[in-house]
This record gives sequence, C-alpha cells and structure tokens, in this order.
Amino acid sequence: MRILILGAGKMGSFFTDILSFQHETAVYDTNPHQLRFVYNTYRFTTLDEIKEFEPELVINAVTVKYTLDAFRQVLPVLPKDCIISDIASVKTGLKKFYTESGFRYVSTHPMFGPTFASLSNLSNENAIIITEGDHLGRIFFKDLYQQLKLNIFEYTFDEHDETVAYSLSIPFVSTFVFAAVMKHQEAPGTTFKKHMAIARGLLSEDDYLLQEILFNPRTPAQVENVRLELKQLLEIITNRDAEGMKKYLTKIRGKIK
Repeated sequence: MRILILGAGKMGSFFTDILSFQHETAVYDTNPHQLRFVYNTYRFTTLDEIKEFEPELVINAVTVKYTLDAFRQVLPVLPKDCIISDIASVKTGLKKFYTESGFRYVSTHPMFGPTFASLSNLSNENAIIITEGDHLGRIFFKDLYQQLKLNIFEYTFDEHDETVAYSLSIPFVSTFVFAAVMKHQEAPGTTFKKHMAIARGLLSEDDYLLQEILFNPRTPAQVENVRLELKQLLEIITNRDAEGMKKYLTKIRGKIK
C-alpha cells in the first residue's frame, strides 16, 4: 500500500519506522529539517510530490493544533478513493470535517507517546479505534495495532471524548497541582522523584494539546471530582481523624485493585 504520513515529528517518525518495511511510504513536512530524522521512505516538501505519489492511505500525525489545516492543505491533491486518517488525541471538529470532506476516513488514538512509552514494547499500552468511518481503514489499523501488541478498544467519537476526559484530564490536573505546589528538594524521596519525572514529561508536551484535552466539555466534571476528594482528605488530615483515614485508604485501595 502507498501510505503518506503528514508530519515528521515523534509520532510521524514512529509510524514511518513501523510501516516503511511493509509498505511504500512517504513523509510530508513543510519543514525540511524535520525530514532529516526519517529513513527508508520518500521525503516530500511539496504538494506536487504528493499528487505524483497517489497515496492510498494518509495518516495525519501533525501537532493536534494543525490537524485540520494539514488535511485541508493536501486534500486537493489526493486521489478520490484515498482513505484519510488521524491519530489525534483530541477529536474536536474531526467528525464534522470527515463527513463534509467526501473522502473515506478512519480515526484512531494510540494512547501513548514517546515521552513515557517504550516504543519497543507496547504490550501494556492501549489504542482506540473509532467505530465510525471506513471499514477497510479500521481493519488496517486494527491489524497494525495488533502487530504492535497494543490493547485495542473501539469507541464512537463521543465515547472517545468521554474516555479521554476521564483517563487524561484526571492525571493531567493532578500533575499540574503537584508541579504548582512543589519546591526544590535537596534529598527527594523515591515517590517524589517519580512524580517529578511525570511532571517534567507532561509539561514538555505541546501547550495546545494540553489545553484542548483539558477544555474537553466533559473535563470540568472530572476536575470537580478531584476537588471533592481533596476536600474530604483535607478534613481528615486537619481533624487527625485516624478512623476516617483508615476508611479512606480502604476505599481508595479498592479503586485500584
């Protein structure tokens, strides 16, 4: 299959690496310096090159802020039977765009990134495939993610957004609060150092990505749950309520079994 990957960043390079040995691949990036980090693939910087390549599948791996702009730029030079796809963690506006584009489409979300995941061992990582869209496109990504040993979940666009609001916004907000109140430690404990590594990794992500995940309409309810739990925990600590603390620890241990 001829596959065009938009964006030669971390995830674009990752998909190029895993696809280029079984498919004819090309990477398009408007910044030629980014293309220095990809190999075993065509490197495109112009739309004419894309038109001549005639891709059968496009994987949009640009920064989430520019996902729709990247699609709009290349659609005029794509064959009409080409399948377009994204791997965005934020699906805002994508369902409407796909419906109006006239192209076959598939949308997925690999729920890992180069910051934390070991890309050589993804057996503990997850991926979501949106159930709406082209059947053959979904089969392609399902086969690919199975080869990578990812745990696959299938959701609608709405179900995806609900899942992301829960699984990303809670750890994001918790990490933000940790970073906001922290101070330099000369001799940090193991737990502190682990939290610090998570905070540094998360805060190295694109600002727009963090913003869009937290601006998900379903996020405020999840953040409110965090606030209520902190309020309850603060009352237990302030009152030195040993029995209350024991019950609270039993409750939260049950949550993570």
